[in-house]
Amino acid sequence: MKTIKELRGMLDKKEISSVELTKEYLDRAERLNGELNAYITISRGEALSEAERADKKIAEGGALPLTGIPLAIKDNICIEGVRTTCASKMLENFNPIYNATAIEKLNEQGAVYLGKTNMDEFAMGGSSQTSYFGGPKNPYDTERVPGGSSGGSAAAVAADICAAALGSDTGGSIRQPSSFCGVTGLKPTYGTVSRYGLIAFASSLDQIGPIANSAEDCGIILNAIAGRDRHDQTSRCTGVSDYTSLVGGSIKGKKIAMPKEFFGEGIDDEVKECVFAAAKFFEENGAELVEVSIPTLKYAVSSYYLLACAEASSNLARYDGVKYGYRAEDAESFDELIKRSRYEGFGREVKRRILLGTYALSSGYYDAYYKKAMAVRQQFIKEHKAIFEKCDVMLTPTAPTVAYKCSENIDDPVKMYLADVCTVTSNMVGIPTVSTPCGYDKNGMPIGVSISANHFEDAKVIQFADCFEKQFSKQAARI
Repeated sequence: MKTIKELRGMLDKKEISSVELTKEYLDRAERLNGELNAYITISRGEALSEAERADKKIAEGGALPLTGIPLAIKDNICIEGVRTTCASKMLENFNPIYNATAIEKLNEQGAVYLGKTNMDEFAMGGSSQTSYFGGPKNPYDTERVPGGSSGGSAAAVAADICAAALGSDTGGSIRQPSSFCGVTGLKPTYGTVSRYGLIAFASSLDQIGPIANSAEDCGIILNAIAGRDRHDQTSRCTGVSDYTSLVGGSIKGKKIAMPKEFFGEGIDDEVKECVFAAAKFFEENGAELVEVSIPTLKYAVSSYYLLACAEASSNLARYDGVKYGYRAEDAESFDELIKRSRYEGFGREVKRRILLGTYALSSGYYDAYYKKAMAVRQQFIKEHKAIFEKCDVMLTPTAPTVAYKCSENIDDPVKMYLADVCTVTSNMVGIPTVSTPCGYDKNGMPIGVSISANHFEDAKVIQFADCFEKQFSKQAARI
């Protein structure tokens, strides 16, 4: 596996052309995708055309960091003219007429798109097994899930069938699959990357971010896609020109928060052992470990799902069988058309979350559920602010366990939801968090450690993750 930085050097030195590199990735993707199901759509023709244009740009001396680099894109991020399904029957034949802002920014760089990756339907799930097109598999063990909802993107990076990928993260959907698949994933600060062209799940939580083979690669991609966008009023100009600027910097004297609640009951012993080993590495390199507390963590999953599902019930109301998307046939009335289109077009998990969200927003229950969840969210923000006033970063497990079998948890939504306890708070607070591999369990399955920092300190989490990665030897996926 090559990093983006290594591929950039090979392309600029003419050791390989973008067309040759793209063909290598495409050939491997087409050979392995039958087993992995990481891609919903492989865009061979379009990718090779983009690679030819990239080679011309390189020959003219106008190469940018991502020029000619083959990437995979999660199938909820719009690319003009390329089928974008959200892994749902509802959007099975949807072809966007515009690009997401993140795609426009990658176009300016001259990046190459290999295809659209598999995911949980409408990004709702933690295993990618709710996909209408069948769940993707983990390259380390194809009987296990790759995580979700960006499971296809993480699996594609781990299996070396793309150089890096874009995912989206609403409650851990970049970081948890990155942990399960042994790669690095970054959820940027909310607002750092425009959500325009990202098919909405929960608008106050959703964030596009990169999955790659290194933290530095994540920073290179973030440099390309970050920035203010007039199409998204929640996007911000952070004033950061280079998210890799702190890479290689010393961590001596830095303070690392260790929230005790993240290492209690429910966290696998092997996961704890690996995360504590990562903490010890930082300590040996001059950082100070500080035990802190997040008392509200026990309410994290329940409050998150109330808020996320409430927003989902609003966002998904647009799928009514009238404007676009799946339309039921032979409906005898307008009401029947809407009911049948939604019943037939959405999968079980999506319908479950719409119902939960609609209930939480309904008259008589809004104050009891949604309003209280919003109050918990504000408490999370206060608790994290207090931590970052005295510490530089926070260290936690990315997931309570390693990747589980494909047949596990799929029929137990509560158990699936509880597995998000380590990730949802970053989205509720809006802070940047990166997950990077920190070890392997007795079966050789990857374990991830998460590093969080205060708002708009994305460069700092990249610095710490890069520091750890330089001494940690990743095992290659066995596929």
